[in-house]
Amino acid sequence: MSDIPVYMVVNLIITDAERYLNYEKGFFPLLKQYGGEFVTYDDASITLEGTPRTGRMIIFSFPSEKAAKDWYADADYQALSEHRRAGTRLEFLTLVHGLPPRK
Repeated sequence: MSDIPVYMVVNLIITDAERYLNYEKGFFPLLKQYGGEFVTYDDASITLEGTPRTGRMIIFSFPSEKAAKDWYADADYQALSEHRRAGTRLEFLTLVHGLPPRK
């Protein structure tokens, strides 16, 4: 199961655009370092059922759960994430497992 991709789903509200921009600038190189790929983001997502979410929804992926956890635990990422913590209100950062390949 180590080769099954995982997805990160994030919902956050930007409270300090300058601090968040500092985070964004360093985010992509660290994402790539762990084989991660940016999928999309949306500042105006639509809730069809359930409790509506405000803010930015973000989706990115990693080739495995290990890669995702290593990225999150990386000291450089944790230092960088202080900008995100200072510039946003994080609603959730969720790891979602992908489906195994069909046989």
